[in-house]
Amino acid sequence: MRRLTTLFPSEFLEEHAEELGVVERDRKLQIPAFVWAFVFGFAAGESRTLAGFRRSYNSTADETISPGGFYHRLTPSLAEYFRDLVEHGLDEVAVPDTVDADIDRFRDVMIADGTVLRLHEFLTDEFQARHEEQAGAKLHLLHNATEQTIERLDVTDEKTHDSTLFNTGSWLEDRLVLFDRAYFKYRRFALIDENDGYFVSRLKENANPVVTEELREWRGRAIPLEGEKIHDVVDDLHREYIDVEVEAEFDRRPYGGTQSRDRKRFRVVGVRKEDADDYHLYITNLPREEFLPSNLGTIYRCRWEVELLFRELKTQYELDEFDTTKKHVVETLLYAALLSLLVSRELLDLVTEQADDEIVFPPERWAATFRSHAQLILHELGEYLGYSPPPLLDRLIDDAQKIHQQRPVLQETLATATQPRCES
Repeated sequence: MRRLTTLFPSEFLEEHAEELGVVERDRKLQIPAFVWAFVFGFAAGESRTLAGFRRSYNSTADETISPGGFYHRLTPSLAEYFRDLVEHGLDEVAVPDTVDADIDRFRDVMIADGTVLRLHEFLTDEFQARHEEQAGAKLHLLHNATEQTIERLDVTDEKTHDSTLFNTGSWLEDRLVLFDRAYFKYRRFALIDENDGYFVSRLKENANPVVTEELREWRGRAIPLEGEKIHDVVDDLHREYIDVEVEAEFDRRPYGGTQSRDRKRFRVVGVRKEDADDYHLYITNLPREEFLPSNLGTIYRCRWEVELLFRELKTQYELDEFDTTKKHVVETLLYAALLSLLVSRELLDLVTEQADDEIVFPPERWAATFRSHAQLILHELGEYLGYSPPPLLDRLIDDAQKIHQQRPVLQETLATATQPRCES
């Protein structure tokens, strides 16, 4: 338990909650128990509702909190507080490296990616989706595969394009960035190169640059590629690899009211798929002298780390199943899920340290194990922190009793609010 309280000390949780106005100074709400109830309540599937989080809190803290008192605490300030905790945790927790690739050549290898979360249709104004009558949020991550940390995260509506959140600059020097097609833009690639950085991206199907030079000679009656557009000839090729230089034309950023066109040369590499008669096509500025075509495929697989994170969040923590109509509650639950992931990784690191060296812990198997033990961990953590929750019978009575007759349930409130008003 000390590992968890070192990651998020109670004093830090209380002081920052007061700074943001999440709790009053009388501290009737025990904020450490409140935070841990969300962290472990989110991990446990049967408790992943607002009522479930309240039950987790009531089974941990010294005093129970009523449904109204609990929901009263779900404010925009709480969402901001949870986001700050995620930022704090990102600085402390390592995300395990699952890919064996030679990346020591670079200062850092960065992975940019995003995933869509489907939300309640009542949130269409706050979280616009790509399709009408839907609501969707998007989680954007910039993952440092070298340091095994998440450098940055952003939450936007679904319509916000991933690429708008990636900024170029001098920070890219000697760093390698791995992109999926959502970030594809020749101007971005040019700026990375001009800042002495490196990139690898999948080549978009509608991007068809002209081949200016073949970087590898082939014996026999090989099809010449120079002067051809890459997608026009790729289906006719049977070689194991494609390795060519291409020239792309693009618009520079407007300056002084005018926008200029520019050209730049990049490298396109094709690696034949093992189970299909076509290629994975990559565009990059990595030099051929140091990185052969086979190296490109291996390096690009580092992106699988972020895909595994997103898959774990969606499958183990059901990140995209938020049944709420309030924007700040969506944000609170999203950050609670990320906190669960960070705490899970911290405990995995502890388990790995204590286990024999030959034992391997697959991330998804560990996530399922963590989820199944979440309530037990919360119980032991509460004891470690010195909490004395009310007797179980009292909590059962408090939880199961009928809601006050003057407090309409959500469905009744909604039905009343949506009825047409009678004219007087």
